[in-house]
Amino acid sequence: QVQLVESGGGLVQAGGSLRLSCAASGRSFSGYAVGWFRQAPGKEREFVATTSWRGGLAYYADYSDSVKGRFTISRDNTKNTVYLQMNSLKPEDTATYYCAASNHWRATTEVLYNYWGQGTQVTVSS
Repeated sequence: QVQLVESGGGLVQAGGSLRLSCAASGRSFSGYAVGWFRQAPGKEREFVATTSWRGGLAYYADYSDSVKGRFTISRDNTKNTVYLQMNSLKPEDTATYYCAASNHWRATTEVLYNYWGQGTQVTVSS
């Protein structure tokens, strides 16, 4: 079992920044790829980014309002923590952000993730 706890969410003005953290406990965290997803009110949960087991690789969502170039995922296995640095935030980034652990690299669908955190709320005001 891997337990994941997100933190770092909050209220920020458009153009601002936040850094989310995903702290893990339990089984060896370094054996899993870790991804970030988000879910806005009334919408389905969507993939944001994922990082490889050792953190050397990162993959970002590529949809119309792309986070690539604004968000950076990283991990520190010595601290059992994965980060999501979010810059140039927009109101449409408002959502609950979840981290999740997977045995699969570059997994973009929820079913491929074995463990989930409870989420942290990010609200971006205009």
